Amino acid sequence: MAPPSAPRTGAPGGEAPAARPPRPRPEKKKRDPRGRNAPQRRGGRALPFLIGGIAVLAVASTSGGVYAALTTKTEKPGKTDPQEAAPPSVRPGDPVNVATGGQVAPLRRVVPPDVLAVGTGSIPAAKIARIAKLGKVRDVAAVAGGAVQLQGRQVNAFAVDPSAFRSWTPPGTAKKTDLWAALAGNQFVVSPAAAQQLQLNRGYQYPVVARTMPRLTMGGSGPLGLPGIDMLVSRKSGEEMGLVPNVAVLVNAPGVSPGKVVQAVTKILGPGTSVLNLHDTKYQAPADGGRPGSYLDLYKQAAKSCPGLSWTVLAAIGQVESDHGRNAGRSSAGALGPMQFLPSTWKAYGVDGDGDGKADITNPYDAIPGAAKYLCANGAGRGGKQLYRAVWQYNHADWYVQKVLNLANAYSARYE
Repeated sequence: MAPPSAPRTGAPGGEAPAARPPRPRPEKKKRDPRGRNAPQRRGGRALPFLIGGIAVLAVASTSGGVYAALTTKTEKPGKTDPQEAAPPSVRPGDPVNVATGGQVAPLRRVVPPDVLAVGTGSIPAAKIARIAKLGKVRDVAAVAGGAVQLQGRQVNAFAVDPSAFRSWTPPGTAKKTDLWAALAGNQFVVSPAAAQQLQLNRGYQYPVVARTMPRLTMGGSGPLGLPGIDMLVSRKSGEEMGLVPNVAVLVNAPGVSPGKVVQAVTKILGPGTSVLNLHDTKYQAPADGGRPGSYLDLYKQAAKSCPGLSWTVLAAIGQVESDHGRNAGRSSAGALGPMQFLPSTWKAYGVDGDGDGKADITNPYDAIPGAAKYLCANGAGRGGKQLYRAVWQYNHADWYVQKVLNLANAYSARYE
């Protein structure tokens, strides 16, 4: 393995059709079963503009979340059939010749989000800066968002820079370069749940109803790892659709309880903002049909291959070696990947953890099970002195072993 190095800190983890002028007439308000004003059709075929902020509402998203998001138009909501709203010469979901997409930067690290904060409007830049200055906060990402209509259903969307935002998604999704290239080419990406429930097909165009109604091509799907968020569009598409700038903030705060971060962020943002602890069990849904969706899940699954080995040891090594994939480049000694294997060691202990036919030293789905295999071969599953020796074999330094075991204890206290 890599020689001793200074430890790093972290934690696992188209244009709208013209609307007819409205006829002046009195409006009657109705009450729906949830006590809110029922949607009213106004002005013939006017587009529905969804309002209400991303807050905890009694409106479920396709992935089971409970958010409704805000668009910048503040007109009354309506209910429009996509078949009616689409230009009559083009049917929703018509296939198109799909371009190869745009340019997207390579994935260099994965940033596990710990907290998601969503406002009822744009979150001021000064407050975002205050969040970034909180103790232990390592990364902050502010994104635009809004509720749109897709295939006649309300879907919560974020508008993002694909090169930057891919790092915030589950590892399996983050490494799908073709997905992010499609997003960079102004196509849209959805969660698997949305793709299935809305019967969406890659390479087909669909009208997306917001402040405007562009026709966007579906570029693919993948677990997004954010409760209630089922769609990503590019920043350009988001601006054209009227999504709200800086309506949500993702926070990565390694080494501190997510609950404390929630309290601090809530204090900064004030009432009316939803601040979620993404480590809460109700948000920990397995991705890809049970495939691990985060580094935390990867550590837990890999540890099962070595009876007696705690996942917390793998998490501690992943933190010290690469800060959970943030610093996974080649070390001065030539070690690579999120678990910093030397290529010579990887030849003996590399694992094809994701079943793609290749044991990739840079792929967390392979590297983390490889680390479990290496530790197990050195007796880590027997605990005690054997665990100490196994970790020492990983990096020949007593300070390293003590650092790993202390971090493992901290993970155990935090998560178990």
